[in-house]
Amino acid sequence: MRDWLDLIGRIFLSAIFLFEAADSVLNFDKTKMTMAEHGLTWRQDMLLLGAISFLILGGVMVLIGYRTALASFLLLVYWVPVTFIVHDFWNYSGEALRIQSIFFMKNMAIAGGLMMLIGKGSGRYSVKRLLATTRV
Repeated sequence: MRDWLDLIGRIFLSAIFLFEAADSVLNFDKTKMTMAEHGLTWRQDMLLLGAISFLILGGVMVLIGYRTALASFLLLVYWVPVTFIVHDFWNYSGEALRIQSIFFMKNMAIAGGLMMLIGKGSGRYSVKRLLATTRV
């Protein structure tokens, strides 16, 4: 049962990163405008393409369970700074403060899940395990 929960957890965890990558590709110009609103104007194309690459690579690697520690690290390198830049709840008041606080804490919980994946590994149902047990 635990092995199945590891797999389902990896699927759910990778889904948010793969969705964000697809959304960033499909709405490339809108994403650049959002970056500018948050003060990210230096080499936007390079930063956005790098972020999309990290999201796709890390998301797929987490999904299939291959080198999950590296994948989680790549995703954390993207996820934590973006969370502090985009969901800066300390600069808001009223209802916006509440909403941004919730988004900030949700993203920190996802970061915690990535850290757990670094420490725990990919589990039984993963490409890493398949490669380790297959004779060539």
